[in-house]
Amino acid sequence: MPTAAPHRRRRSVLAATGVVAALALTATACGGSTGDAASDRAQAAASRAADAAADTAGDGKIQIPAELADKLKEHGIDIDKWKDGAWKNWDKDKWLSEAKDFVNPVIEGLWKPDRMQSAKEANKTVTTQDASADQGVSDPEPTPVQATAEKTPYHQNAAPVGKVFFDTPDGPAVCSGTVVRDVNHPGKSNLVWTAGHCVHAGQSGGWYRNIVFVPAYNDLGKSEAQLGNATATEIAPYGNWWADWVSTSNEWIQGGSDTGGAGAAYDYAVLHVKPEAGAKSLEETTGALDVDFSAPPASEIATMGAWGYPAAPPYNGLQMFKCLDRPGRLSLSSALPTMYRIGCTMTGGSSGGGWFRVVNGETTLVSNTSIGPQDNTWLAGPQLGAGAESVYQHMSRTYGGR
Repeated sequence: MPTAAPHRRRRSVLAATGVVAALALTATACGGSTGDAASDRAQAAASRAADAAADTAGDGKIQIPAELADKLKEHGIDIDKWKDGAWKNWDKDKWLSEAKDFVNPVIEGLWKPDRMQSAKEANKTVTTQDASADQGVSDPEPTPVQATAEKTPYHQNAAPVGKVFFDTPDGPAVCSGTVVRDVNHPGKSNLVWTAGHCVHAGQSGGWYRNIVFVPAYNDLGKSEAQLGNATATEIAPYGNWWADWVSTSNEWIQGGSDTGGAGAAYDYAVLHVKPEAGAKSLEETTGALDVDFSAPPASEIATMGAWGYPAAPPYNGLQMFKCLDRPGRLSLSSALPTMYRIGCTMTGGSSGGGWFRVVNGETTLVSNTSIGPQDNTWLAGPQLGAGAESVYQHMSRTYGGR
């Protein structure tokens, strides 16, 4: 097998020409899927956050559960100062990394249109050594597939996709995400699927901060010039949804790295979100898709599509793009699960974006964008099996009804 070029993690890019109609139909459906919870044996790294909705006391201070406040105090964090800028302290002793330490109180007005546009892609590169570690179970690199722009308005032509914004030690960053159904709360889901590296830095860091999901970002696909004086509604037609609870895999927290590392095959996460304003659930607002945790082998899938908002040149992160291809296999190590790989020219900014396939007329999410090569010729994403379903079920059962 030829040696693969270095890879980097991508932020969401979602799309497909042949499956768009089906996606639009399923995105507006409200019924939740049924079935038993998968493998509680695989322990999810569930994390708690502040009860972030606009719950404020008369003095305007952020209100969080007492036990979480106590935990933050153990780390020397004054939650009363957090909203006023204390979150910018990324000292290693204050950059919380354990699953139970996640905190994301709402800072109303933080993510204004200009700040959203300044957010950069957070590329993660996989080294040549990583990519070629076990070429025996990898298929040849796919032919590049040129990403195409999604039709506008996005909410009518694509799955319920949006952008995930968050703050890192290097500044504001961006990923993509997809609204998914909550099997334990049919029609009322507030769950968003994205990549693990869009919420947690992996073994060398901790949780990112100020995590917000913006569904159908720039719904009309306006250019940078047209958005020069854009209103918040033009940028975020369905508002900002703050993550108050987040889960990612233990494998990502313990093994994820700037090069993807051993966590790449487990690079997925689920957000539970609440609106910055309003009372309806996210699913009632945008629709939602089911997640397929059967991890079908690549050989059984004729076509798979990836959607998202690539932000690195030649893209600028303002428009949604998509790629369709027949998936192949990528193995980074004989000890790690095989990943899906498709040809796609989307660049950094597409990470976390959903991968979809259509079976019997139903569109389901089967993966998310995780890594890709430096020459932007393909993307790879994790197979979603029992471990991924355990993360999802934990979020649904523990936080879904809140």
